[in-house]
Amino acid sequence: MYALRSHAIQPVSRGALAQCAAKTVAANDAPGGTSGSPIRLERFATHSMPRSQQLAAWRAWYDSVYDIDSRQEPEAGFAAENMTWRLDGFAISRVSTPPVSLNRTRALIRRNPVDHWAIILGTRSGTEVRYRDAMLTVSAGVPFIVSLAEERNCTRMQDERIVLFLARDSFQGIVSVLDAARGTALDTPGGQLLADYMLLLERNLRSLPSHNAPPLRSAIAAMVSACLAPSDARLASVSPRTRLALMERVRQSVRRHLRSPSLDPDLLCREAAMSRSQLYRLLEGEGGAAHYIRRLRLSESFALLCDTSNNLPIGLIAESLCFGDASDFSRAFRREFGRSPSDVRAAAHIGLAPARASRALTGTGAQGFSDCLRTL
Repeated sequence: MYALRSHAIQPVSRGALAQCAAKTVAANDAPGGTSGSPIRLERFATHSMPRSQQLAAWRAWYDSVYDIDSRQEPEAGFAAENMTWRLDGFAISRVSTPPVSLNRTRALIRRNPVDHWAIILGTRSGTEVRYRDAMLTVSAGVPFIVSLAEERNCTRMQDERIVLFLARDSFQGIVSVLDAARGTALDTPGGQLLADYMLLLERNLRSLPSHNAPPLRSAIAAMVSACLAPSDARLASVSPRTRLALMERVRQSVRRHLRSPSLDPDLLCREAAMSRSQLYRLLEGEGGAAHYIRRLRLSESFALLCDTSNNLPIGLIAESLCFGDASDFSRAFRREFGRSPSDVRAAAHIGLAPARASRALTGTGAQGFSDCLRTL
């Protein structure tokens, strides 16, 4: 189980106020974990403290990193929480706060000269970022990149955000990519893919066995690089774990346009921020982009035929899913599922809906979790 150590409550000084809400978890003691490079969870929350002490405690927690000002009335307190998973060379935080303003000043940089990169994703509200000579407005759901080595002010409303910290020495191979994207709102398909990946990473990191932690740093570098500056070589370097996020992005795009005649590889390339060669490489195991699209359309038709409340003629189902004619649809359906559309509908109406087993996914064992997901 998790080894949990809680700091004693010593509400005497500013530093003690911060310690009273902090807990440290050694994640390599979690079920399924093994010894090795530990994943450590730092949790800090002010909810249980008197309202009059909450802001002071939060400021103490961030002492020498940020100067913090609340943007709500003092009597409202400052109920906030920070959960940070620390690994070798990087960390990821989930932070929940009321409206707040954070300042990284020249004095703080001299006092604490850490120069990590931070990729920030606000999930509920936008952020205004002020530099010495520029201002940036970032919408919720859009990531942006800052360096802790530069002065800035960040202002946001009540929000829950994900922050991925990358130690500069540990990610030297992508410094030029991060530098080029610094100070811009990543409101692009690649930026949205990065946002999806950060949410996926934060959601799954807490259950990651520690023996999987060392290769994760390389996987993160490959994924960040592929999202910010896609190329064939970078996409090929993304590990199977991170390819899951790319596949999910493509799958969502196909599902959105399943009934649209304009759904083709070019549309997927635009929405997933990939070249055609990158898309074909990603979908090579699926038989190519066109085959993947057809399989998802056939899968949707199977669900419609098993729905006894759906009385659409088979020809209209085929037409709604962009098949040229009913005979072409029937041949493709039989090749995929081993029976005709009319057989599937008839079985459903008498309570014997056949198993949804695609021939393309049977006969071989799953090679990874992404294979299991494709059969859902």
